Amino acid sequence: MDIISRLDLKRIVNASGTMTALGASRVPPAVAAMAVEILDHFVDIDALQARASQWIARATGAEAGCVTSSAASGIAVTVAAAMTGPDLRRIEMLPDTKGLKNEVVVQTGHLINYGAPLEQAIRLTGAKVKLAAEELESSFGPHTAAAVYVVSHHVTDRGIGLPDFIARCRARGVRVIVDMASEYDLKGPITLGADAVIHSAHKFLGGLTAGIIAGSKDFIRSVYLQKCGIGRHMKVGKEGIIAAMAALDAWSRRNHELNQQRERAIVSGWLESLGKIRGLNVAREPDWTGNPIERVKVTVDEGAGLFAWELAERLAARDPSVRVRDDLIAEGYFFLDPCNLARGEEKLVTDAIRAEVAAAQKNRDGRKMSIAQYSEQLASRLRNWPDGFR
Repeated sequence: MDIISRLDLKRIVNASGTMTALGASRVPPAVAAMAVEILDHFVDIDALQARASQWIARATGAEAGCVTSSAASGIAVTVAAAMTGPDLRRIEMLPDTKGLKNEVVVQTGHLINYGAPLEQAIRLTGAKVKLAAEELESSFGPHTAAAVYVVSHHVTDRGIGLPDFIARCRARGVRVIVDMASEYDLKGPITLGADAVIHSAHKFLGGLTAGIIAGSKDFIRSVYLQKCGIGRHMKVGKEGIIAAMAALDAWSRRNHELNQQRERAIVSGWLESLGKIRGLNVAREPDWTGNPIERVKVTVDEGAGLFAWELAERLAARDPSVRVRDDLIAEGYFFLDPCNLARGEEKLVTDAIRAEVAAAQKNRDGRKMSIAQYSEQLASRLRNWPDGFR
């Protein structure tokens, strides 16, 4: 019996993408092997992080880097570093920010929720969020510690573009922190002059759960020193650090073109097969932030016999459970993402969707649950955790 069976968990076919709630990504064998190998050894964590800094610098073009427990914690420790610098007394003070520059400028559309509010990650440090004014420069004042820019599909209004944002902040001497947890571009923001750039180690890179922070050596030193303060509560183990290093190395060796060809073929197959199902309208959807990824947008109309969220719910209830990307499901559509599918799983997705739509049309038991009821059902399930989870 494999580990899924031994733990009595439901097997999942992940057509949702690199989602934290589903375990993010598959870990390449070479990355897993390095993580396992280091488990039987003691290491000086500061020395290991120094090696990680070299690997991160090589991969990103930055002067230095470090690994933290997650990209979300990366936001907190970089904001903290912008307020404290390398001063250990100040680091130990947080979240008391008395006497410190403690305002962080963020554009309104960037105050996203990635599973938790971005604003909360900033406020955990004791910092205050200041909404960027239409004229960005007027947002800066004597208490400005940094400005945060988010590159994510969650962003509702990009506002000022990243190159202009960085240039205008630098002209005023304001540090720029770029959160781009799930992006392919490891070098762009560093080249533009960002002080710190945050990536997820466990999404497209395929490492263990961790965050990777790259930037200027002086600032990254202040970020790393947060381990003596709030960063201690977000620490990463030796296996997470080494896996992040291995993931960066594996990423540099990956045949990205071959991988993209495979994913495009899956998308084309979905478009052909799902486009024949009554009640479904399908379209090829390029990635929202410019990553070299394509997805299938599946719009569910009345002819399908059920709402989009009902279809997603019924797919998830199957065994194996089929998970779709449902960020915008209240609009009547969801997305299918091929990036985490094992060979042959794309057909399981097609067959499951076809079966659930056919059953709804035959039984006429769909279009009964409102989006409000669906949302409440999800919330109720969480409130009752750990009961009922498999």
